[in-house]
Amino acid sequence: MLFTVNHLEGIRSGKISLAFRKWKKADVSAGSRIQTSVGIIEISSLSEYKRGDISEQEANQAGFSDVNRLLSLLDKISEGTIYKMEVRYISVDPALAMKEPVEVNADEFEDLVEKLRRLDVGSNQGKWTIKILKAIQENPMLSAADLAIKAKKEKEWLKLNVRKLKNLGLTISHEPGYTLSPLGEHLLEKLSAAN
Repeated sequence: MLFTVNHLEGIRSGKISLAFRKWKKADVSAGSRIQTSVGIIEISSLSEYKRGDISEQEANQAGFSDVNRLLSLLDKISEGTIYKMEVRYISVDPALAMKEPVEVNADEFEDLVEKLRRLDVGSNQGKWTIKILKAIQENPMLSAADLAIKAKKEKEWLKLNVRKLKNLGLTISHEPGYTLSPLGEHLLEKLSAAN
């Protein structure tokens, strides 16, 4: 889920507390936390919303000068359901907080490798986890669309599966693209040393 830089700054300062999106399927859920260039943003609530119910005040809370500007943006997407989200700023850029050295004991490392193995086994794409981690390492903050081309994968498949790596603490999402977390870097380093 993308926010413009101005909207991110508005959320961080507290001036923006709402966001509206039109999706065929909701991209996030209530309670989701998104890592952005300014830090972690939380989706406090998510609900389907009718186009005609959006008020001037809600448009202002979403960072728009009037409701027509917001509606014209939503109308650029022909199909989908409008969702209203309450958004709030949680904390500073996690990438800065994660600069500390990574300490993983042997059991934790084996557990992580086993989780990656299970992701590989459960995929119809064959062994993909390490390949995608290396692709991210070699192409930091490259957009998902361009990274998918380099990795020879479909964009939606890539986004879905990078999320699985993120859930293991191995990647960090940016706007655009991804980087490896210190844990992800540590994992590749240890695997490389073992080979």
